Amino acid sequence: MKRILITGGAGFIGSHLCKKLLDKGNFVICLDNFFTGKPENIKCLLDNSNFQLVEHDIIEPVDIKADEIYNLACPASPPHYQYNPIKTMKTSVLGIINMLELAQKNNAKILQASTSEVYGDPEVHPQTENYWGNVNPIGIRSCYDEGKRCAETLMTDYHRQKNIDTKIVRIFNTYGPNMSPDDGRVVSNFILQALKGEDITIYGDGKQTRSFCYVSDLVEGLIKMMESDIRGPVNLGNPSERTILDFAKLIVEFTNSKSQIVYKPLPSDDPAKRQPDITVAKEKLNWIPKIDIYEGLKYTVEYFKKLL
Repeated sequence: MKRILITGGAGFIGSHLCKKLLDKGNFVICLDNFFTGKPENIKCLLDNSNFQLVEHDIIEPVDIKADEIYNLACPASPPHYQYNPIKTMKTSVLGIINMLELAQKNNAKILQASTSEVYGDPEVHPQTENYWGNVNPIGIRSCYDEGKRCAETLMTDYHRQKNIDTKIVRIFNTYGPNMSPDDGRVVSNFILQALKGEDITIYGDGKQTRSFCYVSDLVEGLIKMMESDIRGPVNLGNPSERTILDFAKLIVEFTNSKSQIVYKPLPSDDPAKRQPDITVAKEKLNWIPKIDIYEGLKYTVEYFKKLL
């Protein structure tokens, strides 16, 4: 039985990862400071004798015995990471240093949940892992984008200098149950607005594109990456690309909503294109997304209906 530490384990993706790794027969330690993670996301796991909850902020060092570390701790939606940008940067930079030191102490493998935002507003489409990105270092999104880029640097340098077994994945837009209703992301915003019959808000002209990956597919990719012998970075996401306007229309149709689509100004540094090239994941991890947008939305809309 492996002891697996998941930072940010009460978050949207982290909670699904906790459950999956428990189902695979591991002892799982969920570490979270509940800044954006939700206790209800892991409530169903608390009675499992192989599950441990530790309330802690990874900005501060922690001593936990673990064979593997998944570092998912960081606010990931613009309203959340822009709420306290200095705290966001500290979480990415000081947090990964603390986790890397813990990995060294335990001789543990460590996986960093990086992001497609390291590509910024890309000039290469779709985005491949060897693209260095087009990121504004002083914009309102920089605390997240540059924090994650710095974390990738630290992961790589700890591997080079201290021979730590590090793995980097770049996560593209992910959706599914346990998303926070106040996270301000496209999927949660559109579904909640549609279910309530409110106007669906599009920022900009709606021609910007996104690619949405269902959470169970992503979790499978994370586990395959940890079990692999490669370090990455590796893109994990669904390459099925669509415009925000088309996605809004799909949500209206899917929910039989009477909502109208309205337009508001585009936020600063919002990327115009986002689509992963997943060739490396296919070839090195034998991973491809399996859940199409209609099946994924079915589960996600059901989740938000229960919340309402």
